[in-house]
Amino acid sequence: MRGRMAPGRRTALAVMAGGLLAGCAGTGRTATASPAAVPATRTPPPTPSPSASASAPALPTRAGIVARYGRMHPVTWGFDAPGVVSRLPSAASGALALTFDACGGPGGAGYDARLIGILRHHQVPATLFINSRWIDANPEVFRSLAADPLFEIGNHGTRHRPLSVTGRSAYHIPGTRNAGEVYDEVAGNHVKLTKLLGRPPRFFRSGTAYCDDVAARIVVALGERFVNFSVNGDGGATFTPAQVDRTVAAAPAGSIVISHMNHPHGGTAEGYARALPRLLGAGHRFVRLSDVLR
Repeated sequence: MRGRMAPGRRTALAVMAGGLLAGCAGTGRTATASPAAVPATRTPPPTPSPSASASAPALPTRAGIVARYGRMHPVTWGFDAPGVVSRLPSAASGALALTFDACGGPGGAGYDARLIGILRHHQVPATLFINSRWIDANPEVFRSLAADPLFEIGNHGTRHRPLSVTGRSAYHIPGTRNAGEVYDEVAGNHVKLTKLLGRPPRFFRSGTAYCDDVAARIVVALGERFVNFSVNGDGGATFTPAQVDRTVAAAPAGSIVISHMNHPHGGTAEGYARALPRLLGAGHRFVRLSDVLR
């Protein structure tokens, strides 16, 4: 993204400010959800054995990535860069893609079981972007989510860093400092997820969703697509249930919605409990990213 910013992106950025840090780093205020019964949940199928899957293609080497991209100078910084996907393709007529981040680390390793139960109750598919630290803190939950065909797992990084080749930060979170650290941030969790899932993850979102254009190119070189968002559904897990409800229910067709599944005491679950029945009743179709992005 260069020069002037489109109105829709300005709106997303304004909503994002002060919010995504709380959702991903756990240092911001979270809203308290209204009490409500947890919907009945399905019992997920057993986890498939990774050894039964075909071996994943080898990643480029760290040295090779540094040699190719280490001297490049970025010209963009933010939520957009060439190749970053923020909306569904026009062919996905009438569809919405819900994405939920699990960021890990201090204050960010919680699990919103009620939110996942709501998605299962309504049979609404979603893409879950999961950080390596969150997996380490929630191994059994991760296995349950990975085994459920309603969900697909995306790469949310190894240490949850903004993706930069010059050390730029976002929301006071230091970014990766060079091409080698970009490689470590993407490839570390890529390898972990490949071993756990038996296949490589297809999609990546950085910590805070910030990136520069060189770092975004490295993600592609590592075999993943960088996916961001067009609607910020829960303000980094700081929105009240009413705010989540209004924002998600108003998402236009073709939106990629970002929310968080690692703050069970926030307003995300209750907001989705209110919004999803209305969206479904209005005929909206929900997809995983892999259903519409090739």
